[in-house]
Amino acid sequence: MGVLLLAEVSDGQLGLDATAKSVTAAKKLGEVTLLCAGARAADAAAEAAKIDGVAKVLCAEDASLGHRLAEPTAALIVKLAGDYSHILAPATTDAKNILPRVAALLDVMVITDVSGVVDADTFERPIYAGNAIQTVKSADKVKVVSIRTSTFDAAGMGGNAPVENVSAADNPGLSEWVEDKVAASDRPELTSAKRVVSGGRALGSKEDFALIEKLADKLGAAVGASRAAVDSGYAPNDWQVGQTGKVVAPELYVAIGISGAIQHLAGMKDSKVIVAINKDEEAPIFQVADYGLVADLFQAVPELTEKL
Repeated sequence: MGVLLLAEVSDGQLGLDATAKSVTAAKKLGEVTLLCAGARAADAAAEAAKIDGVAKVLCAEDASLGHRLAEPTAALIVKLAGDYSHILAPATTDAKNILPRVAALLDVMVITDVSGVVDADTFERPIYAGNAIQTVKSADKVKVVSIRTSTFDAAGMGGNAPVENVSAADNPGLSEWVEDKVAASDRPELTSAKRVVSGGRALGSKEDFALIEKLADKLGAAVGASRAAVDSGYAPNDWQVGQTGKVVAPELYVAIGISGAIQHLAGMKDSKVIVAINKDEEAPIFQVADYGLVADLFQAVPELTEKL
């Protein structure tokens, strides 16, 4: 019947990278309808209509859909679900909140972090921190699927899909927005950045983690961190890369003072070029690195930053 793909919309802006990569996956399943939902979504819908392979864009603007509340968005998707055989979304923070609710309301399973589409019923997804690929075949009438965008190329621009306004569903009223606390940054968003510089526990303190930030700024890169660095308080949670953090696949990934535990590798091993700096020549990170430098990071990183 077709695919309903929830676009990534935040504060009225389209998350183009995640949405375009999800369109690439969705096109393998049928005709793609994009849903842009939010308190403000018209501009996002207009931009989404230009993505190649999109047949139609649904624009839902309503105050209840603002502030990234999952329940009203899930109710809207369920309201529209009857016309579609597949409901997809990029595997972002928002979609991981919304899709399980959609699946529960439809009484079907949710297939998460799909990295490959075999056919309309069969999908591939990584398990065991990316060390194995699980093939999942679903007999559900409606397939609810989140897409691991790091494994798909972004669809091109140049389309001209029609945009149709739709009304929101009744608000379940299960949650309410209290306030947003947003950390402003000029750096690119971690999951869509072309360059990422990450630091590990070897930095030793939050103050010394500034070495990573300085190098990242020189490269125009996003800043990442290992779970050990986050747990130690050197970096905020939203910088965490790994199995329990964010999955990234930039053109360049620089791992500094990161040993390369399997949980971290699961979040960055699809990067195009991996550079590792670590004073332990036996560190597992060197097994996946394209370029490795065995050195004291406190000497090497400032020198590298200076030369850049």
